[in-house]
Amino acid sequence: MKKSGYISAIRTEIRVRHYSYQTEKSYLYWNRYFINYCQISHGSEISASKIGQFLCYIAEQCNVSASTQKQALCAIVFACRYVLKMDTSGLNFPYAKAPKRIPQVLSTEEAKQIIGQLSGEHFLIAAILFGSGLRLKEALRIRVKDIDLNNKSIFIHQGKGKKDRVCILPNELISPLKLQIEKVRKIHNKDNNAGFGMASLPISLIKKYGASARKFHWQFFFPATRRSIHPSDGYICRHHIHPTAFSKALRLATKKAAIDKRVTAHTFRHSFATVLLRKGYDLRTIQELMGHTDIKTTQIYTHVIGTHSSGVVSPFDS
Repeated sequence: MKKSGYISAIRTEIRVRHYSYQTEKSYLYWNRYFINYCQISHGSEISASKIGQFLCYIAEQCNVSASTQKQALCAIVFACRYVLKMDTSGLNFPYAKAPKRIPQVLSTEEAKQIIGQLSGEHFLIAAILFGSGLRLKEALRIRVKDIDLNNKSIFIHQGKGKKDRVCILPNELISPLKLQIEKVRKIHNKDNNAGFGMASLPISLIKKYGASARKFHWQFFFPATRRSIHPSDGYICRHHIHPTAFSKALRLATKKAAIDKRVTAHTFRHSFATVLLRKGYDLRTIQELMGHTDIKTTQIYTHVIGTHSSGVVSPFDS
């Protein structure tokens, strides 16, 4: 199988399995990087030794993190398994061990100071991240139909690990969310009047829903400022705002609030879990709200609050 056909076959296998578009871009990037580095012109030339050589190169020469190296390995193994039909069960590559880090968190006061420096959609996104514990991509992918104001909940469809869950919705956000719904409605009506109005749906789902994709409830809750061409299905639609737009606004807000911490969108999610833990909620409840598969992932927040929760007093303060 030649290089161009190999990459095309990887794309096909990814879409058959309904992987996210972000995963598709990542897997294609690493496989292109791999075959270019090893100067592979045909799929039959791929071997375990060349994969190991590439992984060592990106770790030693490119200084990539352990998680990035693991991502590259997963991308290459995916192609070997599903495109080349290679038996990958015996492949065993050493890769850097990811360090165990305690996440940076904000107090409720610090979080609200930063959120208060934001406005419009950026304010709502940050408030949902901190008030509901969502990941940034989960918040941006919320559609109008996922907001339940009566039950004060947000439905997350196929979050990380393709899992659905229901998250809490802060009471203080009810009024701003109603205003945002009307704002989205005006944008959608304008798109319809211009002959557009299609929602940006996952790959090939437009074939299933057809004209119903024009309905208001399918629209993203935080729509982009401009319409765009769907990257896979080719129709004109309105996607959600780009993550980098929020990240830039968050950096400015953190600077204005004079918070001397490294604050990212995920910091709000960590802070959400930590605040709940300090209030006495059990780990199982927090695990469900966060959408963690393993309780060990949630237990990291017990290290964040440290010994303060157990009432231990420093000998210096005795």
